[in-house]
Amino acid sequence: MAPESYSKEPLARKEAILTRRQIEAMIADGRKIIIVEGKVLKVDVWLKYHPGGDKAIMHVVGRDATDEVIAFHSKETRELMTKYQIGQVDGRWKNFLPPIQGGTFRKIEETCSDVEDDSIEDTSPSQSSTEPGSPVFDTIDLRQAMNSRSSYNTLDLDESSSISSISTIELPLANPPGKLSHIDSYTQKAIDLDLAKYPALDPATQDEIVYKYRLLNERLQREGLFKCNYIAYFFEFCRYAFLFTTFLVALRAGWYGTSGLFLGLLWHQLVFTVHDAGHMGITHHFQIDTIIGILIADFIGGLSLGWWKRNHNVHHIVTNSPEHDPDIEHMPFFAISHRFLDSLRSTYYDRIMTYDNFAKYAIRYQHHLYYPILLLGRFNLYRLSWEHLILGQGPKKGRAQWHRWLEIAGNIFFWFWFGYLVLYKSIPTARGRWAFVLISHMVTGPLHVQITLSHFAMSTADLGINESFPQKMLRTTMDVDCPQWLDFIHGGLQFQAIHHLFPRLPRHNLRRTQKLVQAFCHEVGIPYALYGFVDGNKQVVGRLADVGRQAAILAKCQETIAPIGDLGHY
Repeated sequence: MAPESYSKEPLARKEAILTRRQIEAMIADGRKIIIVEGKVLKVDVWLKYHPGGDKAIMHVVGRDATDEVIAFHSKETRELMTKYQIGQVDGRWKNFLPPIQGGTFRKIEETCSDVEDDSIEDTSPSQSSTEPGSPVFDTIDLRQAMNSRSSYNTLDLDESSSISSISTIELPLANPPGKLSHIDSYTQKAIDLDLAKYPALDPATQDEIVYKYRLLNERLQREGLFKCNYIAYFFEFCRYAFLFTTFLVALRAGWYGTSGLFLGLLWHQLVFTVHDAGHMGITHHFQIDTIIGILIADFIGGLSLGWWKRNHNVHHIVTNSPEHDPDIEHMPFFAISHRFLDSLRSTYYDRIMTYDNFAKYAIRYQHHLYYPILLLGRFNLYRLSWEHLILGQGPKKGRAQWHRWLEIAGNIFFWFWFGYLVLYKSIPTARGRWAFVLISHMVTGPLHVQITLSHFAMSTADLGINESFPQKMLRTTMDVDCPQWLDFIHGGLQFQAIHHLFPRLPRHNLRRTQKLVQAFCHEVGIPYALYGFVDGNKQVVGRLADVGRQAAILAKCQETIAPIGDLGHY
């Protein structure tokens, strides 16, 4: 009987009902708890193993991450997650604000009872994790926040705090409208605009959106849209072979500018396949797709797939969040939200994105600098890739641990063939080398435009912890309308809204999915953002110009108020 009772004990623990208060206390003790399909998972150990990086997990601590987990993981992987189950919840889960985003949590000894009690919760310090407060500041009043801004550079902030996080919906009563800072006023207007444009955030409305989103996911599965079209990849390979051959022929003929052009076009096209592999959208096998991605990204392109995964997965979880999404954190060159003018702290880079004198100048003219800077964007990716590999920011253990060393070998190989064999051995003059490097890298500039196009003009407001995953993805992402014969140029990136809803969907099936997503949006009342390529660019440049004007207004206000000595409202 002893062995039988022993085997039942772990099962009994997994079936135990855990209260919200108990889970809050565990998070307060530093545990990493997420909710998936009603199961309570303690994933502390998994942080060092997670192939997608630790930060992606940190952003769903205390939340029902069912839709995010299903979107990014296969059924087999989700079944393996049950080994981390410590219990289950009863009924609909009420999200906490994750610690990395500024959420605060109570330990058991901080309350009079361990029993779930709504009256206690309504007045507890952790309420900043669950109820609306300030759109800019959590648990601190505006005056205190303004005082803290002046000492940003001396603060020692760890990744579990973010005093400037937008986590809520409306301004606290302690801050009447007449006392709002210039930046806070813009923030409130952005939130009000989204609240008026998108479905309500009440549980019934959001649950209905989630229910229909999951039905759509099941329909895509039934219709085979998650199956990869390998015939399409045959034509992709033919295109790659043509570009590579032309690059070599032109190089041998001494047409160095032409050679660089075709190498750049090859890099441009290969990125699309790397993106597919990074999302396991080719074979759906983790190791096979990862190796495909590394061989292309690192060995041929000189960029780290591991860096991209860590960065990109966070982007998918907290899309367009100024404090948390690395894909929109480009200070001091670009600011797509007025909130960057407030020296926000990035939870991804673990540093303050200082709005310094250089940024004050550059942001005012960013709509003019947008295209020239993106032409040189690839050089920055080299830096980010080596930083990721040297610092060992990827998985420390598990089946993805060895990827770092393969990537380092791949990047060394890249600089051998590109830097030594091509630039040094094949091109005899300095002028030819400079032309080759600049042309090959600037040709990839339109790719960076394509990547930023889908998000830079979309909302950066945070509607709080009650917004569903599908609504947030559609609110922060746009699709680009183009004829089908141009799909090979855009590489599936023109369907970013669809991709954000279903990241593992192969890109050759995205166009077929578009009408189904449009029907879903119409049914649940979520606007589906669709622009032509030219109009989309106008939207982005317009957003950059708008923030640039706000920067100029802010600077003028500060110059006017400075002699008085009261900068508190600006």
